[in-house]
Amino acid sequence: MMMRKLRMGMIGGGKDAFIGAIHRLAANMDGLIELNCAALSTNPKIAKESGKELFLPESKTYLTYEEMIKTEANLPVEERMDFVTIVTPNFAHFAQAMMALDHGFNVVIEKPITFSLDEAKQLKQKLEETGLTLCLTHTYSGYPMVKQAKAMVSEAN
Repeated sequence: MMMRKLRMGMIGGGKDAFIGAIHRLAANMDGLIELNCAALSTNPKIAKESGKELFLPESKTYLTYEEMIKTEANLPVEERMDFVTIVTPNFAHFAQAMMALDHGFNVVIEKPITFSLDEAKQLKQKLEETGLTLCLTHTYSGYPMVKQAKAMVSEAN
């Protein structure tokens, strides 16, 4: 089996956003993930500019998450994203995650997972139906100070 980087799609996280850059930094820490495509902003101008700044081809810089998920799902497996990370405002997480799962993509979401217990239960049901993975991140776990604190605690035990 040929080794390759995982291809990440990103929803949100354009140049007008804070958390997207942190997620890209965290994804690059071990060198095993590359940004493959993105819907970086609901503002088309910002989405396009952000894609250029991140060296994404125009064909992989989408103006909506719906367009990204549908287009990527129809690409050959060797070209499409392997998973999608959602770094949008909290209220948008559920619909984006559900659509990605419906189209066969594993999902990474920055906390909170949803705005309601019912939405979280719906995602759980979808995961059981599809066998896909949903990862809920707490990005601060990748911060150097937190890693240092973990090492210090481990050494003390």
